[in-house]
Amino acid sequence: MVKGFLCPVCGKLLIEEEKSYKCENNHCFDKAKQGYVNLLPSNSQKGHGDNKLMINARREFLQKGYYEHLKNKLCEVIEQHSSDGFSCLDSGCGEGYYTKGIYKTICKKDGQVYAIDVSKEALKFASKSCDNVKFAVASAYKMPFDNECFDIVTSVFAPLAKDEFYRILKQNGLFITVFPLENHLFSLKKAIYDAPYPNKPENTGLSGFELISSSEIKKNICLNCNKDIVNLFMMTPYYYKTSANDQKKLNDLNELMVETEFMLLVYRKIKQ
Repeated sequence: MVKGFLCPVCGKLLIEEEKSYKCENNHCFDKAKQGYVNLLPSNSQKGHGDNKLMINARREFLQKGYYEHLKNKLCEVIEQHSSDGFSCLDSGCGEGYYTKGIYKTICKKDGQVYAIDVSKEALKFASKSCDNVKFAVASAYKMPFDNECFDIVTSVFAPLAKDEFYRILKQNGLFITVFPLENHLFSLKKAIYDAPYPNKPENTGLSGFELISSSEIKKNICLNCNKDIVNLFMMTPYYYKTSANDQKKLNDLNELMVETEFMLLVYRKIKQ
């Protein structure tokens, strides 16, 4: 079982109290009213993570169940590979949509779930939706955890901090990642851009890990209102790289059939 978060100042174990976390060297970190703790160094706070606009769009979209097929497959895979007392970290958890499903799966086997994200705005929502998950604002590239303390690490559309995942996973621990395939949301792109292009293929080779399974999850979804179409666009990186004129192309679009195509990979940590 995971002992808990480590102090980002001195590396000692943080003891959870009613309203804060404190280490033996008296470094203290207050809990936010929503329940999460901010363990990101003060010099790394500004401008980190998804903003409120993207988070709200993603929450509204996901709450309608459009990506439920992906969440169900993720939980099915975790169920298949987990045992009693397993510990899981959801890295880059966002507003907690997938974290909540992960917790419901792991808790059936008396396991522990932790989750981190660099966005405080995201964790405000995540903490409220999953009371029994331990949330922290923290970077995937410098995680506040001891070596070899997790059985499973998940990363859904989140940064691939391979070295840190390797460090915190137990020997033979599992890393589960999800990323979009080449034609994911291609019809949305066609509605916006004159010359859309597919997503670049991901490099699936990870040193220190062996790939033990892969799953393609594909489903066409029908968006029946402009709000859902715009929310989908706003929760993608495309929104922030698109001109105002191209964005306006969605203003009068009230129905769209769009591809969702994901790859889910399961890796096992091996000795290097």
